[in-house]
Amino acid sequence: MAKSASFGVIHLGIAFGVSYALTGSVAIAGAITLVEPIVNTMAHYFFDRWWERRARPLPAAAAS
Repeated sequence: MAKSASFGVIHLGIAFGVSYALTGSVAIAGAITLVEPIVNTMAHYFFDRWWERRARPLPAAAAS
């Protein structure tokens, strides 16, 4: 858990640094740093749902 938490902190620092370098704005970089993980988490949830549906075998009636 400590490794995951420390990587999360590093990820946020990198996101802020890149966003600040691109925009030159602390406010915009901060907003991106907060919004990006939320959007990424939602995308991961929907991707997992799609992946599970894709991996399920088709019912016998639908396969023929």
